[in-house]
Amino acid sequence: MTRPTGLTRDAGFQIGVSATLPLPPGTIWRYLTSREGLALWLGELEEGSQLEPRRGAPYHLTDGSTGEVRGYHEGAKIRLTLVPADADHGTTVQVTVTPRAHGSLVRFHQERMRDPAEREARRSHWRAVMDAVANALAPHGAGVSAGHGS
Repeated sequence: MTRPTGLTRDAGFQIGVSATLPLPPGTIWRYLTSREGLALWLGELEEGSQLEPRRGAPYHLTDGSTGEVRGYHEGAKIRLTLVPADADHGTTVQVTVTPRAHGSLVRFHQERMRDPAEREARRSHWRAVMDAVANALAPHGAGVSAGHGS
């Protein structure tokens, strides 16, 4: 029997969206980890809250979502849990920025989704996030030069 698209052996359903932006990794990283950038891809942090760059650090969003940092490699990767306020389960989100010859590969990856419908909804979400990131960085010369992932 074949496994449905996006279903992993151990992490439920997953989705990844990536694009190459014509900017150095540091420029993209600074934006993604700023309050403005975090609000775009993660959600707005509660006042006085921050996303601490250390394993185990909790965070709280204004919409009631919560999570914990699982991994943080400055300039390259953030891995965290995300439990929406209205959900009965959490997922894991990873954001990576990797140097490329003509810019940087930006990737959003989410796993531990329950079913294909949740996976599809998150695919649409991450595609919109990627477009918004590229647009936000456009004054710096960015534009999406690679298609969205699967």
